Parts: sequence; structure tokens; C-alpha cells
Amino acid sequence: MVGCADGATTEKELSAKQMLDNANKAMKALKSVTIDTNTIVADGDDASTHLTTNLKDRCAAKTTWTTGARLEQIRIGGTDYIHPNRAYLERWSGQDAPAPKDQNHWVKAPASEAEEGSGLAKCTRDFTSFGVATKGKPAKINGIPAIALVVTDEADKGGSYTFHIATGDKPYILKVVYKGADYHNTTSFSAFDKPMDVRPPAKTDTDLAFRP
Repeated sequence: MVGCADGATTEKELSAKQMLDNANKAMKALKSVTIDTNTIVADGDDASTHLTTNLKDRCAAKTTWTTGARLEQIRIGGTDYIHPNRAYLERWSGQDAPAPKDQNHWVKAPASEAEEGSGLAKCTRDFTSFGVATKGKPAKINGIPAIALVVTDEADKGGSYTFHIATGDKPYILKVVYKGADYHNTTSFSAFDKPMDVRPPAKTDTDLAFRP
């Protein structure tokens, strides 16, 4: 219920758009969240990312590709701390790359120099309603009761999003599944407002030769 027995609107009476708007509002109000993303693409370079973020300027991420590339990242304010493996360096540069100096070698670089497509994560997240939403079936996501909202957008021909929204006290987004012509993507949200432990690595370097 989001109202009372005096005639206020109940959750079942909310439209799909209202439910999506409420979910995005609840997500924007979070102080921290963990986001797990799995992407399957047509060319086979699939990727998965584990991100813990305050949704502003502090986050930690680890992205792995099926090609063997791996990139760990810590972003604090305007600074990125980056820990790539050799497969990532080769993937990014397109040529053979030397192995990192050691397993604890992190590169320190300005976050403003991060390039699109590098795999570096942003701490921020755009929780904004779009397209046309319709109600789907009730479900449970990791044991949490939820309802599915199917969203289509004219700008994305053939693509569709399914938002799984918690039906408890807080209408958090629990999972979003996107299916399109070129790729499929599943994004799961957890650890809502849980304490974060994101701090700079003990050993860092400024490597001008590496700017992803």
C-alpha cells in the first residue's frame, strides 16, 4: 500500500508509469547501491561489471570480458585509480602490451580523461522514466516480491526493457533486463544504502603512457 483505507491510491491502482516514476525517485534518493551488469553482445565480446557507488563521486568497479580482459577501478572525486591486466591493455591498444609491473600496481589518472568505450565506470546513474510502460506479472527477485514493468521506446526499434520493481515499503528497482537486436543486458541492484568502503589503493603510479 502507498495510501490508506480512506480512499487514497493503492499500489494496485497505480499506473505503470506512476510505478516507474516512484521507483526512479526512490533510486535517486539512495546514498549507496551495488550494481551488477551482464552484457551479451552480437560479436561475442561479452562483459560483466560489479559496481559499488554512492551515485555521486565515489565508486569502485571491476569489469571482466570473455576475452580475458579485466579492469579494476576506484573513482574518488576527480581521480581514477585503475588496475588493468595485460589482456585489457592489449584490447585497448590493439597491440601486444607489457604485463603490469606487479599485481598491486594501480595507475592514477584524472577522471576527466576517461574515454568513451574504455570500460571505465561512472559513479552516477540516470534514473529517468522514458518510453511507454505496461504492467507485467508479479515475480520474486532474490526472494523479494516485485512486479514487472515492460517499457518500449519508439527511438529503439525492436528493443524492450523489463523493470522489476519491489512492491514493499521502498519501490526500489531490483533488476532491469534489456533485449535488443545487437545485445542483451541484465542489470541487478542490491545493498541499498549499505555502508561503503571505497578508498584509494595503497600503491599508485602516474603512468602517462596509459590513459583509457
